[in-house]
Amino acid sequence: MSDLRIKEIVIVGGGTAGWMAASAIAILLHTPHVRIRLIESEEIGTVGVGEATIPHIRYFNRLLGLNENEFLKQTNATFKLGIEFNNWGQIGDSYFHPFSPYGYNMEGVHFHHFWLRHMQQNGQYPISDFNVQALASKKDKFIHPQPNIKGPLSQIDYAYQFDASLYAKYMRGVAESKGVQRVEGKITTVNQNSETGFIESVQLENGDVVEGELFVDCTGFRGLLIEGALKSGYDDWSHYLPVNRAVAQACESNGPPSPYTRATAHSSGWQWRIPLQHRIGNGHVYCSDYISDDEAVATLQDGLTGQPITEPNFLRFKTGIRRKPWNKNVISFGLSSGFLEPLESTSIHLIQTGVARLMTNFPDKLFNQHDIDYYNSRTLAEYEQVRDFLILHYVATQRTDSPFWNYVRTMDIPDTLQQRIDIYKENGRLYRHDNELFGEVSWFAVFEGQNIRPKRYHPVVDYMPEDKFNRKM
Repeated sequence: MSDLRIKEIVIVGGGTAGWMAASAIAILLHTPHVRIRLIESEEIGTVGVGEATIPHIRYFNRLLGLNENEFLKQTNATFKLGIEFNNWGQIGDSYFHPFSPYGYNMEGVHFHHFWLRHMQQNGQYPISDFNVQALASKKDKFIHPQPNIKGPLSQIDYAYQFDASLYAKYMRGVAESKGVQRVEGKITTVNQNSETGFIESVQLENGDVVEGELFVDCTGFRGLLIEGALKSGYDDWSHYLPVNRAVAQACESNGPPSPYTRATAHSSGWQWRIPLQHRIGNGHVYCSDYISDDEAVATLQDGLTGQPITEPNFLRFKTGIRRKPWNKNVISFGLSSGFLEPLESTSIHLIQTGVARLMTNFPDKLFNQHDIDYYNSRTLAEYEQVRDFLILHYVATQRTDSPFWNYVRTMDIPDTLQQRIDIYKENGRLYRHDNELFGEVSWFAVFEGQNIRPKRYHPVVDYMPEDKFNRKM
């Protein structure tokens, strides 16, 4: 048989997505038979504002063999226990979405059902009192998980907040140490096979031609290969998630960094606050149909907790997903693949799972279409699940103070989300489908935090005698 192994991989675009992909692919393939080259231009900027993450990034770092202390140092990172949401249910409301579970599951039933019984019996303890990470965050405290201590300190889960540009630089160092070759230059021409449409090479501005067998598109929203050359199409989800712009601006730190990200809802969107070691990252995500850029900047700056140290940086985007994230011999990661607003810090995670899914379905030179179709279907399912969770934050509001909130509160939503809402409102039941990213704890945090409480709870809870129930609570 002829050798069908892919030996030439070309990654187009650097930034977080490009260098994450380069690092992981180089480590997972771990063979001298494959040459991995990454093409990027110093003239083309990347989307590099403060980044918040979710706990899965620690698995990625472990795969790369990173030392946590060195990682924190190189990226100006801080620890993150969850997200604080302000003004989402009603103006003045505040709740915390933690990474660790509430209480303990009892009798094989999720804890929130027992807490709902507690509250229906005039209970006095809010749900945050049953989560050590929520309590620690209020006091700006952090500790690593304590596996040898029985109790909630063994269940602590955490992520990081870091400077995205420094993270990309750090990932570049990891990738190059594993043999990835960086090629400087701007691509002027994409050369495709006249019969199959597969991409065979790209030509740079200086005339150099870079040939490849598998191409990875990390060129951001423009999708130079996946869309510019292959016309893979894009499903626009902005009718569900209408925010379409962001303005970012860093400010000085005003004390020790808080171990959480903050998302504060405004009249036409929301504002993030991400504390790093050396500064605080801020951004106002908004819908341009309801507010001007100048008004958006003014709203952002009104919410800063320190003196600005950068100029406002504007970003434009359209929420949605590429119809074919993998098309022919091109696979896309990051913004080239799709975009879901940063409300729950999922952008880096979606790069991570995309790379993992590629390695599970890694092709040979024949590029089996069934593998490609499976990859695309699983990618779509993952994006849809995250999309529905993000939509919940908007539709589960009682705000009537602006046209923006009136729209999102009353908009049509996907049937998949409506089913979850209907089930929860009736009896508090929550389901985790197909090992999806956000589980019962996350969905419950948003429902309860935004004042959506069910009529009843799981009937098994009432089988527990009163004295035993009170003692356990």
